[in-house]
Amino acid sequence: MLDLLYPPKCPFCGRVLERGEEGWCASCQQELPWTEPGDVKAVEFCDACLSPLWYKDGVREGMRRYKFEGGQGHAELFGRLMAQCFQDRWEKPIDLITWAPLHPKRKRERGYDQAELLARRVGELTGLPVESALEKTRATAVQSQTGENEARKANVEGAYRALPELDLMGKRIVLIDDVATSGATLAECASALRKAGADSVVGLTFARAR
Repeated sequence: MLDLLYPPKCPFCGRVLERGEEGWCASCQQELPWTEPGDVKAVEFCDACLSPLWYKDGVREGMRRYKFEGGQGHAELFGRLMAQCFQDRWEKPIDLITWAPLHPKRKRERGYDQAELLARRVGELTGLPVESALEKTRATAVQSQTGENEARKANVEGAYRALPELDLMGKRIVLIDDVATSGATLAECASALRKAGADSVVGLTFARAR
């Protein structure tokens, strides 16, 4: 009945899914801009940054729907693609998964934290524990509206800190965010985790800019 009233649509192209299609359409499965195993983004304070997709075309549109149109249900598919990417491309041991959190005010406005939903989905699929390890201590401008890389870096500088009640000493951590563009947010979060004693930090995002 729900499918009749609200037919499921592909998050990338918006087309109503046909019978047998689950989560996304067959066309987008073939045509999306997939990254290759060697496409690893260099991010300061991270050992690596992995992403299954390039941030362009339908991927950009899918992320817009996810973040700004109440599409939190897309976290199930997006997280699955991230988990598969991580399992295929990272072989070193990991102790826990965490995420780059929204400021509480922004989370109240949106109703959910998109990176947290992705982190919890990746945790379900990989069997790794998921912990809230960071907090955003001040509200910042939206990164996608900030401009050049240096401006993005300045925008988030000092905006995150590790939660003092969580023991991160020697931990090997996967740090989740939705998109890596300049890498400034990931770098700031990874820096906070390392200052708290983390031994290694691997960034994992749904998409990354070229």
